[in-house]
Amino acid sequence: MLCERIKRCILQTALIVSENHIYILFLSINIDWIMGKNIYFFILIFVLASCGTNERVSKEVFDEVNKSMEVKKVNEADVLKLALEWGEEISQDAQAQLISALQKAISDHGISGAIEFCNLEALPILNEVGEKYNVTIRRASNAYRNPEDKPKDYEEMILEAFEYNAENSLPTEANIQKLENGEVLLFAKAIKIPNAMCLSCHGNPDSEINTETMNKLSELYPDDKATGHELGDLRGMWSIRIPKKEIIKRM
Repeated sequence: MLCERIKRCILQTALIVSENHIYILFLSINIDWIMGKNIYFFILIFVLASCGTNERVSKEVFDEVNKSMEVKKVNEADVLKLALEWGEEISQDAQAQLISALQKAISDHGISGAIEFCNLEALPILNEVGEKYNVTIRRASNAYRNPEDKPKDYEEMILEAFEYNAENSLPTEANIQKLENGEVLLFAKAIKIPNAMCLSCHGNPDSEINTETMNKLSELYPDDKATGHELGDLRGMWSIRIPKKEIIKRM
């Protein structure tokens, strides 16, 4: 009777039941114990034998327990370094996909048609990249075209720092900020106008953006703030929220 009652509980507590034995193999707790700059992750594994007498626990169970009791030591500096590297990889992937899709849209439909494409497809493309890496990725800018790109509270100071550096000819380095008590790492990287193609819809409205394109911009983005740029200008920044646990998985 007792065994049957325990078996019903097992479905909710990740226990493994085998007739007369109950082995709690994966009832685990991840503990972040900060000691200086080191974080120790202890996996607590319990083995419980019940509903039987004088029974021996199998070798397979002991092997699994020994394997799981390994202590993993992770340096905080290594976590931040990997987050910076991974954020760079993700932003480059996102940029490549956006540019590839935009170039195809220009080839198929011209600049005006490409603006309509961006209006409909840019955010879904970024969402797909985010799902691929299990992160949240977006672009933020004070000179935004799509209102969805308006900076969030936690992005404003970083973006202002990038703007200050750009105005004063200082380097704008990618960086990592901690959010939500360090459980989320924010990768931020400046986005600049890379080539003349971008000026066809981000350049001078009087000399670089044709009438058809301006009309389409006015139609789709009545509050557009993203024109008047020159080559090398700061357009905004990549903002990638990376769960810390995803970084730990890669170490």
